[in-house]
Amino acid sequence: MKYTNPVGDITDIGDPFVILVDDTYYLYATSMPGLGFKVWESNDLVDWEEKGLALDSSNPENRWGEGDFWAPEVIEYNEQFYMTYSARDRDGHLKIAVAKADNPLGPFINIAAPLFEREMSFIDGHIFIEDDKKYLYYVKDCSENIVDGIHMSQIYVQKMSDDFKSLKGEPKKILEPSQEWEGLENDWQWNEGPYVLKHKNKYYLTYSANVYSSSDYSIGYATADNPLGPWTKAAENPILEKDLDRGISGPGHNSFIHSKNGERLYIVYHTHTYPDFPGGNRNVNLDRAYFEAGKLKVDGPSREKQPYPNQ
Repeated sequence: MKYTNPVGDITDIGDPFVILVDDTYYLYATSMPGLGFKVWESNDLVDWEEKGLALDSSNPENRWGEGDFWAPEVIEYNEQFYMTYSARDRDGHLKIAVAKADNPLGPFINIAAPLFEREMSFIDGHIFIEDDKKYLYYVKDCSENIVDGIHMSQIYVQKMSDDFKSLKGEPKKILEPSQEWEGLENDWQWNEGPYVLKHKNKYYLTYSANVYSSSDYSIGYATADNPLGPWTKAAENPILEKDLDRGISGPGHNSFIHSKNGERLYIVYHTHTYPDFPGGNRNVNLDRAYFEAGKLKVDGPSREKQPYPNQ
């Protein structure tokens, strides 16, 4: 069997994140920005079925967040499921929260909302766990973060508590716009949507640059020998970018997932549903990712037929 991107007949979403639990894949995305997050279920990463709200902010136990529910991510830890997400608080700042559930379908209930209180806005929380050490990667958002007159989104990392309810130590800035493709000529600049994976004792962090509503939204990566860095951006960035001749606009804000047999790695990302009118309406894409000579590579962005993921 073959599939083509976009997959799942899913539109009007952003920031797709996929996990595998037992024999089933679950997809979470920015999907109900005024209310919470939908969840979808699949056996093959291609055909998806919507399963309702994983997190519902109207639930009396979730009395936090006034809107702009963005970028949900879910991890499984000790047979429990933890969701990080961003939302706007009553003071108008974007903050990161953590919610917990017994089931990947939810309901997710807040356990730290917000996770931390600081001036300015913070988004795109991503948890990475290694040797039972927990790290949170997150973004100081350009809406309020102004550096030398430039509105700039920067990526930070900080250790997390064992219960995922707080942060430890001091925040460490690890990435900010610095490569030509990241729009350095603009007054607003972005490095956002961090995702970390490890391969052969090296850490790889993917991120997105430029504004999500532009066709120039693209994905790059950096490498490090330690989760805390220092991180070095790849010279060959970006690894996913627009191809308007093939109707591909704004590939970005990705996650990674393995096939069920663990043999193949896939990158999951969004593109604009209407390339001629880029904006918040986006869809889900799936392409092969792999490592070659220490570099992270992607067979995409694709619109050609390709085999269903190896089960």
